[in-house]
Formats: sequence, structure tokens, C-alpha cells
Amino acid sequence: MKNRGDLPFQWRWCSVALVVVMLMWSPGCGRKTSANPPPHKKFDHPPKLVVPANGAYTGAYMEFGEREDNVSLEAIEEFEEQVGKHQAIVAFSSYWGEQHFPAEAARLVAAHGSIPLLFWSPWDWPYREDLVEVHGPDKYRLDNILAGQWDAYIDAWADDAKTLGTPLLVSLCNEANGYWFPWSATYYGGEKRLADSNPPRYAGPEFFKRVYRYVVDRVRARGATNVLWVLHLNNFSDPYAPWNAMEQYYPGDDYVDWLGLSVYGQLFPDDPKWEEFENMAETPYEEICKLSPTKPVMFAEWGVGEFPEKGSKADWISEGFEQMRTRFPRLHAAVYWHERWQNNKSMLYSNLKVNSSPAALEAYRRGIGTPYWLGNPVFR
Repeated sequence: MKNRGDLPFQWRWCSVALVVVMLMWSPGCGRKTSANPPPHKKFDHPPKLVVPANGAYTGAYMEFGEREDNVSLEAIEEFEEQVGKHQAIVAFSSYWGEQHFPAEAARLVAAHGSIPLLFWSPWDWPYREDLVEVHGPDKYRLDNILAGQWDAYIDAWADDAKTLGTPLLVSLCNEANGYWFPWSATYYGGEKRLADSNPPRYAGPEFFKRVYRYVVDRVRARGATNVLWVLHLNNFSDPYAPWNAMEQYYPGDDYVDWLGLSVYGQLFPDDPKWEEFENMAETPYEEICKLSPTKPVMFAEWGVGEFPEKGSKADWISEGFEQMRTRFPRLHAAVYWHERWQNNKSMLYSNLKVNSSPAALEAYRRGIGTPYWLGNPVFR
């Protein structure tokens, strides 16, 4: 996700009293839901995740703490009770600064009957985008990865991922076509055109692809074939220029299992214009589908803030569910970003949570409640 306000984590989390005072509406104490995990099924071979022929998997990131990896069964079950459906995908982060595979979290999600989606991010603590803007990439910069400096970590991470034994979705270096993360192509040559390239190729995206392939090859060499790779790009490239187009980032069919997009409406109080879901999703979906004619597509992050003076969050969510169901035939998963944070400059909140208002929650429950949205992953 792009820039959650650049507010240092300790500032965002110290205002416990304020958060208690401003508790959001939460539904249904005692409300009966269908959010039950599937019965555990044993396989005599490593299970493979099935891409649904009809319908799409539903999932969410559920505000798992400042490192985005404090996964708990309580948080998952609370979200599932709110929305009324078990989640086929549960997303969380695996920052390289933690220097380990989040085995406990991944096992918990798998035991719950869900697929883990890991945002695997080469970044050091405190994971603050304002520091990236000032200092640039840190010790996990892409050229250090390609030079082999973090091979031991990659190998150990892959070994633990393999031990999980069940499918695992991995978004490596998400939203590289944006400027806000330390793996952004803007830091690695950006728009410099490579000599004699026809069609034109550019230094930044080409370097990203080299590193992406390097990491994927290394993980596979350790036997972690249960990892499914998600090429996860932002819906609109920023900067918006030919050198930064989605097609510049495609590493090849052999290195991608799913095509992923981040699709957000208004995120910040000072965003100048409320954009409807269609405007944020239709063109990016068409663009990413051109990268491969066969790869399934997921909205690896989607969501919108609660800004009633700008637009209706409930209508945006309803429109999103309807359009994902009817207009995007290759979309087979969508992962909602369920989080609330305080912004540094304005000190106002961005509230993407599904229960930010009764109307937003009702829209989400109604949308996700149709049979089209699959709450349990299918294996073969």
C-alpha cells in the first residue's frame, strides 16, 4: 500500500486513549455467521491451489500491527464474523528487516483453512516511506540482493516456506511501478533507455526484473515449489511515463503465477478528488491482462477510506463487488486492506476498515455474501 501518512509508528500507536474514545462501530455480538473454516483435508501429495473456474477467492489484510505480521486467530475470526464469511486468503507482511520467514503466522493461517499471501519486502525497520524519500534505499537495496549479500537469508526463508507444505502466495516487491518504496525502479536507473533496445527498455524496470528472477530462482532452487509468485503492480504507474508502464516490469511467464494489482479509492483526507471504483480498476485491469493471456488476476490490495464529505464508501464498495463479479472475467481473487491509520501532516485518520460505518459494513457483507465470492480455497 502506498504511504500510510508517513507518521512514525510509535506516534500512531501511542494514542490508545484516543482510539478507545473513537471506537468504530462493530457489528453483531452474537450474530450468527457462515465464517466457518473448511474441514481439514489430508493429501498424499503436496496440494495445488486451484484457480476457480467460476467465482473468485475473497481475502483480507486485517491490521496485524506495526510490522504487519502480528497475525492472530482472534483478529482473523473477528473480521470473519464482521463480514459473515470465512476468508480464503489472509494477507500479511514479511519484511526482510525481520530476517526470518514468518513461520508461525503462516502455519496459523494455513491451519485456519486459508491461503497465506505474503508481501515480501526488502526493507529495514522502521519501514517508513518518509525516510526512503530522504535517504533512499537501505541495506536491502536491490543491487545488494543481486550481488549475493542476502543469499543466506533468501535460502533460509525458502527452506522454511517449503516446510509449510501448503500453497503460499508471495508478492515480492509490490508496487515497484510507484515511487514510494525502496525497491522502486526510480532508484535503479529509472527512465534511462538501454542502448539498442527495440522495443525500448529502461534501466530501472530491467534491473527490477533481474532481481525478481534472481530471488525466484533461488527460492525454487531450495525446493520451495509451493510458493506461488504474484507480480503485484500499482493500478496506475507513478511517475506515469512510457518507461514505467506495467509491461516494462513483466519478468516472463516462467516467473509469474498470478498477476496482481493494488486498486484503491481515496486514501487520504487531502486527496483532491473522489474517484469511483470503475475509474480506478477498469483500465489497469485491461493493461495488466495484456502482460499474459493466461495468468489469473487478483486485486492483491483494494479498499477506500471513509470520507463522507467526498463520496459514499458504501456505494464504492458495492460498485466494486458488482464490477469485479461482472466485468473482470480473469479476476479470481480480491484482498481487502482492512486498516485505519493517522496521517502525519493533517493528524486526521484514514479509515479503510470495512466497519468504518454501518453503511460501509452492510455494503461489504452484502457484496461478499454472494456465492460468487469463495471463502474457502480449493485444492487438488
